[in-house]
Amino acid sequence: MLTDTHIHWYLKDFDEDRVEAIQRAFDAGVSRFFLPCIDSFSIPQIVELVKKYPQNCFGMIGLHPCSVDNNFEEELKEMEEWFSKEKFYAIGEIGIDLYWDKTYFVQQKHAFEKQIQLAERLQLPIVIHMRNSFDETMDVLLATMKPDLKGIFHCFSGTLEQAQKIIDKTGFKLGIGGVLTFKNSNLYKVIEVIDLKHIVLETDAPYLAPHPHRGKRNEGSYLTLMAQKVADIKKISLEQVAEITTHNSKEIFGV
Repeated sequence: MLTDTHIHWYLKDFDEDRVEAIQRAFDAGVSRFFLPCIDSFSIPQIVELVKKYPQNCFGMIGLHPCSVDNNFEEELKEMEEWFSKEKFYAIGEIGIDLYWDKTYFVQQKHAFEKQIQLAERLQLPIVIHMRNSFDETMDVLLATMKPDLKGIFHCFSGTLEQAQKIIDKTGFKLGIGGVLTFKNSNLYKVIEVIDLKHIVLETDAPYLAPHPHRGKRNEGSYLTLMAQKVADIKKISLEQVAEITTHNSKEIFGV
C-alpha cells in the first residue's frame, strides 16, 4: 500500500477522467491520498472528493504562498471557519515561494507564521511549500514553531546539507516526488545517505510528472515510479519502501 502525501486530484486537469485516474492509482497499489489546499476556493472541491472517497482521500486547509496578497488575513479567516464544519488532517500547503514573484514576500512570511500558529492551536501538522526560499522558510519556521510540531517539506529537491538541517532542526519529513527520477537531478545523493524514516512519497499531480512522463500531466499511479527509484537507490524491495513511507505518513497525519 503506497501513500501519496501530496496530490491535487480536485484541479480541473482531472475533470475529464478523474474517476478513471483515481482507479488507475488504486490498481497500481496507491490507496491513500492527501489533498493539499491552495486557497478558500479549493476547499469545497477537496471536501467533495473526501466525501466520495472517505477511506482514501484526506483533506488539508492552507493558503499557498502564491495565493497570498494584501487580503491574506481575510482569506485565512474564511478558511479557518471550515474547521468547525469538516475534518482536516493538516495545514497545507503553506510556506514561501520566491520563484515566481517577490511582490508579497512580507505578506507570505506573515501568512506562513499565522498558519504555523493555527496548526499548533489545532494540533495539526503542516505541509510546507518552499521554492527558491530555503533560508527564508527555515528562518520563519524555526522562529515560530514549537518543539512538538510535525510536518513535511513538500517537493524537497535540495542538497544533503539542507536535508540534514531540516531533519536535525525540525524533525520534519522530506516529501520526495518526480524530481528524483529526472536525469539531471542530484536528489539521489540525498536518498543514498538519509534514513528512509525521514521521507514520504508524493506526486504533486498534476505537476512534476516523473521520467518517462516528464512534461506531461502527472497522476497518482505514477507514484510507483518514485517508489521504485527509492527502492533501487536503497537496494531494497518496492514493498519495503511502501511499508516504510506509508508508516511515515501515518506518523505525520495520524491516520
